[in-house]
Amino acid sequence: MEALINALPGSAAQGLIWGILAIGVYITFKVLDYADLTVDGSLATGGAVAVMCIINGANPYVAIAAAFAAGMLAGFVTGLFHTVFGIPPILSGILTQLGLYSVNMRILGKANQAVSVDQYALTVSLRYIKEACITTGICCIIIILILYWFFGTELGASIRATGCNQNMARAQGINTNVQKVLGLVLSNGLVGISGALYAQYQGSADVNMGRGAIVIGLASVIIGEVAFGKIFHNFALRMFAAVLGAIIYFIVIAVVLQLGLSTNDLKLFSALIVALFLALPHLKGSYFAKAGSRGGKKDA
Repeated sequence: MEALINALPGSAAQGLIWGILAIGVYITFKVLDYADLTVDGSLATGGAVAVMCIINGANPYVAIAAAFAAGMLAGFVTGLFHTVFGIPPILSGILTQLGLYSVNMRILGKANQAVSVDQYALTVSLRYIKEACITTGICCIIIILILYWFFGTELGASIRATGCNQNMARAQGINTNVQKVLGLVLSNGLVGISGALYAQYQGSADVNMGRGAIVIGLASVIIGEVAFGKIFHNFALRMFAAVLGAIIYFIVIAVVLQLGLSTNDLKLFSALIVALFLALPHLKGSYFAKAGSRGGKKDA
């Protein structure tokens, strides 16, 4: 029990870092209604760019900005694949993700590049978990506030309209292809920031660090929606719910590891969590529909 309590701050720090990715996934999955798998590659790209910038003497905040730009570029490529070349959403993300593996290898020069807090001034570090929680928490709040303002503008509303109903958006004179690209650019830019912070936190960037990121992102969004959907109706609060979902996810992982689950089974466990929370609304709806049907027959 003591070991679990000691692990909670680290789980919260990881949840806040991945919560930024979850916000990015929320934009594509919930706002834009676009199944984007680019994030598995753009997370690693953000981490690789940030680490190499820091190693070459850049300020860590400049490195995070560079990671944001790199993630935006990855999202832009995915958007072009879909809107210009007509490639389906899922396949366009897979193609970009696949190409980013080679790009990330080029950026790092090898499969893994370490960056030590003893040698470089990092924004967050595993060695200073409390400070990492504060820094990433402030970062999440700032991002949510900026996005809340942006999606209240005419441009942001156009992206939301595109996700709600493309035909109606086009009838209103909105270029839906442009809005899709903008949504993907913004989403993967946030994923790049998450990758930059995660690489600094764990002290290294790896070409495989983004493997399974989409599963964690979806899990965070779905957990947040199921747990807080009924009380968080505001758009900003829904994004905050995705961050809380990421924290809950990593706390659950910590609990399961303390119970003796092998780390080799984490991917399977993550997939099961996503499947469970995706199925809950459907199962709940089916249960109440059957209960209502039985009640109606008894009344008759």
